[in-house]
Amino acid sequence: MAADLIVTNGRLITFDPSQPFAEAMALTGGRIAAVGSKRDMDSLRGPATRVIDARKGTVLPGFVDSHIHLFGGGVELGQLNVAGIRSEEKLTTLVRAWASRNPDDAMLMAVCAEYGALGDLPIDRRGLDRVLPDRPFALFGMDHHTAWANTRALELAGILNGGAVPEGSEIAMGDDGKATGLLLEAGAFHYLLALMPSGGREWLGMTTGKSPDKPPTPAQRKADKAALLAGLNHLARHGITTYHNMDGNFYQLELLQELLDEGHHLVRGEVPFHLKNTDPVHRLDEAADMRRRYSSDWLWSRRLKLFVDGVIDSGTAFMLDPYPNWPDSTGAPLFEQSHFDEICIRADRMGLQISVHACGDAGIRRTLDAFAAAQRANGKRDSRHRIEHVETLHPDDLPRFAELGVVASMQPRHSPRSGLFSEPPPGQLLHEHQKLMAYPWKTLRDSGVRMIFSTDWPVVPIDVMPNIRGAVAPVDLGPAWGDQRQSLMDTLASYSCDGAWAEFNEDRKGSLKAGMMADVVIMSHDLEGMPLDRLDQAAPVTTICDGKVTYEA
Repeated sequence: MAADLIVTNGRLITFDPSQPFAEAMALTGGRIAAVGSKRDMDSLRGPATRVIDARKGTVLPGFVDSHIHLFGGGVELGQLNVAGIRSEEKLTTLVRAWASRNPDDAMLMAVCAEYGALGDLPIDRRGLDRVLPDRPFALFGMDHHTAWANTRALELAGILNGGAVPEGSEIAMGDDGKATGLLLEAGAFHYLLALMPSGGREWLGMTTGKSPDKPPTPAQRKADKAALLAGLNHLARHGITTYHNMDGNFYQLELLQELLDEGHHLVRGEVPFHLKNTDPVHRLDEAADMRRRYSSDWLWSRRLKLFVDGVIDSGTAFMLDPYPNWPDSTGAPLFEQSHFDEICIRADRMGLQISVHACGDAGIRRTLDAFAAAQRANGKRDSRHRIEHVETLHPDDLPRFAELGVVASMQPRHSPRSGLFSEPPPGQLLHEHQKLMAYPWKTLRDSGVRMIFSTDWPVVPIDVMPNIRGAVAPVDLGPAWGDQRQSLMDTLASYSCDGAWAEFNEDRKGSLKAGMMADVVIMSHDLEGMPLDRLDQAAPVTTICDGKVTYEA
C-alpha cells in the first residue's frame, strides 16, 4: 500500500531503542508505516504520496507540552503583552497606545507583566494611575498568580475598599484603608477578569474549576471557540502535537469537542478536572463523569488538578522556612493536610492521575505526604501522579519522588538559569541554602525520577526551543545554584516520549516506529550539530498530527 506521506532526507531521532536513528519514514492512515532509509521508502511511494524533504533537519515525535493553559493563552494572543518591560516610561507608552486603539473596553489589562514592570518602583494602584489615570487598567502578572490594578479598576470592580476572598487569596490593603492595588491569587483578581471582554471565562477552569454560572450567549461562545482555535493553531506552529492542560471545566471541553466536530483536528489534548481547596470531596464524582464523557484520542480527561500553594515570587508558595524578605511568613497551604489526603486517596482509588501545583518545599512535602497516604490506603500502583513546578525542594524529600513513583513536571524557563527571569536579589525570596535545590532538574533526574518538560504557556512563550536551550545551556549563576544542566537527548525526551509516557500513551505515541501515531515535527536544523547555546535559533518547519500537516513554515 502506498504511503500518504513520506518524510525523507532527515536526521530522525526515533526514541525507539531498536532503531534510535533513521533518515526517512512513511505515514499512512494516521499511523507510522515504516522507518528506515530513503531507499526503504521507495517501494511505499505512490502517485498520490506527498514527499517532504527534511533538508537534513532533525525529525522528532511531535512535541508534548505537558503543562499549559490553552484557553487563557488563546485569549491572551489578542491582548497587550508586556513581557520584558521593566520601565514605567516604556510601559506607559505601550499602554496608552493600546488604550487609544481600544476605546470601548470597560477594563484594560496588559498581560505577562514582570514584578519589575515599573522599574525600581513598586507596582501599586498609584503607580498604575500614573501609567493610565483616566481609565480602569490592570496588569496581569507573568506567573498568573498576581495582578495589580489602578484606582479606576479597583473602583469599577468594587474592591477599592476591600472584598471577600477565599483562603489563599488576598486583596492587599494599605494603611489608608484602601486597596493598594496588589491582588494575590485568583480569588482576588477574578473581580477584574469578570470585567474583561471575555468575562474571565478563559480562566474559570483555574479560578473556580467550574463552568460559567450564566450560560454564555451564542456570540460569547463563538468568541471563546475562536480563542481556543487560535491557541490550537499557535501550538501547531511550534511543533506541538499534544498538550496537557492544567485547568479545566466542562465548558472548555464542550467547546473543544465542538471544534473537533467541525473538523479542526490540530492538536491532541487532555483537560483535567480541577478541584479547589474550597470544594467538598464528593465533587470528584464530576471528575468521573468528565472521564466518561471525554475519552477520545483527540480529547480526553483522566486527571485531577490541585493547587497546594501559590508561587515564590509573590510569597504565596508554602515554604518550610520563612521568606528572607518576609520573615513573618512561610506562605500558607491551600489545603489542610487531612482534606488533601482524603482527596488524593479517593482520586487514586478512582484510578485518576493526580497532578498538583506545588512550588514551595513545604507544599511539595505536603503533596508527597498525600501521595504516600494514597499508597498506604489503596496499595501501590502505576499511578504516575505528578508534581507541577518543583521550584524548591528540601533534600530530605528528594528520594521520596522515586520511592513513590512521582513524575516531576517542570518548566525550564521558570528558572533564572534559563536567562528569561532574573535571579532574585540577595536576601529576597530564597535563602542561600535553598538555591542548590531550586529548580533541581539534574538532581531529580539523577535520583531516578521521570521528568517531563513544558512551558506553562502563557506564563512563558510556548516556543519549545528556548526552553530546550535553557535546560541544556543554562546561565551560570554561581556555585550557590549548582549545576543542573541537562543533556540534549534527555531534554528532547522530556518534551516528547516522556510526555507521552506521563499520559499513559507510551505504546501509542512518543516514538517514531511502525504502528505509532503519526505525530511528527520537522526542525529547521540538525539539533545535534548545533552549539547548545544557539539551540533557540532552531524552529519547527513542519508539524504533522495524525498523519496530516497542521503547520508549514
